[in-house]
Amino acid sequence: MQDTADWNAAAAAVRTFTSGWTAEQPGGAVIGFDARGIRFAEAGGVESLATMAPFSVQTVVRYASVTKHAFCAMVLSHPDAISLGDTLGQHLPELQTPMADVTVGRALDMSGGLPDTRECLSLLGLSVYTETKSGPLFDFLARQTRLNYEPGTEVSYSNTGYRLVEEALQRKGLFFRDFIRNTGAGADAAFDAPDMWNDAVAGLVPGYWHDGEKWQLSAAGLHISASGSMTGSATSLASWLRALLAGTGELGGMLARLSAPRNLADGRESGYGLGMRRTILGGRHFTGHGGSHPGYKTYFLLDPQTKCGFVIVSNREDTNGNKIAQEAMAALLDLPLPVPSAAITDGLYVTETGPWWIEVKGSTVTWLDADDTVYEDDGVFVSSLSASSPMRLKMDGSAIVGEIGHPARRLLPAVDDGVPASLSGRWFSDEGAFFEVDGDVVVMGVGPVRHRMPLRALGAGRFLFTLKDGPWTKRVCMHLLDANRLELVLSRARMIEYSRAG
Repeated sequence: MQDTADWNAAAAAVRTFTSGWTAEQPGGAVIGFDARGIRFAEAGGVESLATMAPFSVQTVVRYASVTKHAFCAMVLSHPDAISLGDTLGQHLPELQTPMADVTVGRALDMSGGLPDTRECLSLLGLSVYTETKSGPLFDFLARQTRLNYEPGTEVSYSNTGYRLVEEALQRKGLFFRDFIRNTGAGADAAFDAPDMWNDAVAGLVPGYWHDGEKWQLSAAGLHISASGSMTGSATSLASWLRALLAGTGELGGMLARLSAPRNLADGRESGYGLGMRRTILGGRHFTGHGGSHPGYKTYFLLDPQTKCGFVIVSNREDTNGNKIAQEAMAALLDLPLPVPSAAITDGLYVTETGPWWIEVKGSTVTWLDADDTVYEDDGVFVSSLSASSPMRLKMDGSAIVGEIGHPARRLLPAVDDGVPASLSGRWFSDEGAFFEVDGDVVVMGVGPVRHRMPLRALGAGRFLFTLKDGPWTKRVCMHLLDANRLELVLSRARMIEYSRAG
């Protein structure tokens, strides 16, 4: 099949995207490769708006969550130190139940229910720019006594499992930075894995996001962890992935182990493996993963059958690497692309109880602040076709029914029943954070970063407000648990509680 692959068509598909990365803008690079080597490379834009040097396949960027499969390779390479069946508490005794009882495998395959650390900090009012260190972040996690959901019942993206497993390995003297530098060198790839955003990395270029008027330099304060710490070029990532596809030396059999389907507690198969997620095009199964840091987007997609693949790296926030990779693979192998669908009715919907909501706008469905495009699926259904945010839905009268994250859901049109006067007052977290409800407005922050955010009622004690933080815009659900207690909910963090003052 490799001989019939149309690399000219794949390159042409890629150029429709890279041609938009002009010489006055941040840019990126795309590489197509197979077992023979690099088959094409396209680049556009610049690697720095200060120097205006052109972006190239050698430009060093942050890979972000593309790191995850490499860290999982490290975990699998040390079975004497840690096992997928171990609980986190076996290696990190400071953790409390139920977090301590989550297995290493579920911590890595997105089925553990672990709240995402960065989104927890957002719900405590800490900006993406606020610097945080590894030790205090672990102490914060060790204080938590709630998960997002019962382990094994759902698949929902979170970075925290990688942070915790990395901590467990470091306590045994095993460091991801050493692993990826050494293993990468064996695969003819130059990698690094800094802990902090401000750590110096040879050749690393800045990332950018557009505020609607001009390009802004990106930044982030969170200790990065092995959930997204790798840096490197498009060329280095392509060399590493070719070595994974070849499966020789230290990486023998590793790709199959990383991409193997995992199972939920009820035996159902999940398409998210160990830092790899399944993509289906024209009935064919592929594997890959994306990465997103403020100002950086990366993606790769592999076909183990033909040993072909694509790498996308960029230093601009608006790059859709998944779309580029899928269109390139479809062109390469002459496969149909999924068709976006608007078969479910636009609107805002909520479950009968709980903080669960979705919003439908055409073929975009937002579930707890996470946007996904949905596609035609068996006529009446639409599907996200995403292993990391699975969704399959249809209309049932005025309701939407189906599965989100694998659990069954039934959502009804939201009813704006107003913001009750009883909600007003100050609300405090045990972590020292607080906010105020003033009529139909949430007030968070202090001094010049004090923000007033309108509340929208969804009915039955649920309210939405929009929190803007640099390049990010988050829609937070405020859910009353009782008269004096509430929780703030995002897609990746669903367990931050506040209590009424006094």
